[in-house]
Amino acid sequence: MTISDQNPFDALEKIFHEPNRLSIMSALCASDTSLTFNELRNQCDLTDGNLNRHLKVLDEAEAICITKAFVKNKPQTTVTLSKKGLQRFQDYLSALQQVLSVAQQGLQEEPAIQKVPSEKTVLA
Repeated sequence: MTISDQNPFDALEKIFHEPNRLSIMSALCASDTSLTFNELRNQCDLTDGNLNRHLKVLDEAEAICITKAFVKNKPQTTVTLSKKGLQRFQDYLSALQQVLSVAQQGLQEEPAIQKVPSEKTVLA
């Protein structure tokens, strides 16, 4: 079943819908190859602990690949999108575009007239 065959709201994967994880995945997509932990932290404006927690969630979901190595005798963590993660994120973005399009169309239509209670109306 493709995204166009299902309700786009159902395709909004919660793993990517969290704002910080959306930011992380977007930064990785914009990167030519991979990003270091520090580059991601700075681009996404996250603390070390917060970034680490979100990377763990994305890693467990196999959306990213984390590599740890020593560079000039210093530990360095590098994060790369996995093929599976890239495909899932592209599907998520397509669903999000459809959902936002529906919302945009709704805003362009004449709003239904709603009766708004006056200040004199007592609400029980």
